[in-house]
Amino acid sequence: MIRISKATLRDIPAMQKLVEGEVKEGVILRRSDDEVATNIRSYHLARDGEKLAGYAALHIHSPRMAEIRSLIVAPAYRGKSVGKRLVQAALEEAAQLGVEEVLVLTYLPEFFKKLGFEEIPKESIPEHKIWADCIKCIHFPLCNEVSLIYRVPLTTD
Repeated sequence: MIRISKATLRDIPAMQKLVEGEVKEGVILRRSDDEVATNIRSYHLARDGEKLAGYAALHIHSPRMAEIRSLIVAPAYRGKSVGKRLVQAALEEAAQLGVEEVLVLTYLPEFFKKLGFEEIPKESIPEHKIWADCIKCIHFPLCNEVSLIYRVPLTTD
């Protein structure tokens, strides 16, 4: 049974091993162990017992905007709603924190559209995002990722 939980520093080696192939292909940005450690509170993990089935990070850019990044699902778990559950966990956390919008850059826009994301022009992405992350990508500046946004429903707690 898949369980979603927050990552710990002990999870970093397994996280890096899982994402290795996607980093080599340029699908996901490489993040150093130190960078993952600095942002460890951002990560949600999907576990099948002791096995790491996938993970995703909710990175806060500003009081108004966050980003889901580094979404990865192990090949054996694809098509089993693991990615969906990770995104939902990140969106729930965004709502709890009071974030208004959640950004995603992806090669799989249809997956995110099914979860309520809407496509937006890349020109509308905050500039600090481009210079902080995109410039590190092997595809920069000729990127064919699609940008989407999720508008977090207001809660009346």
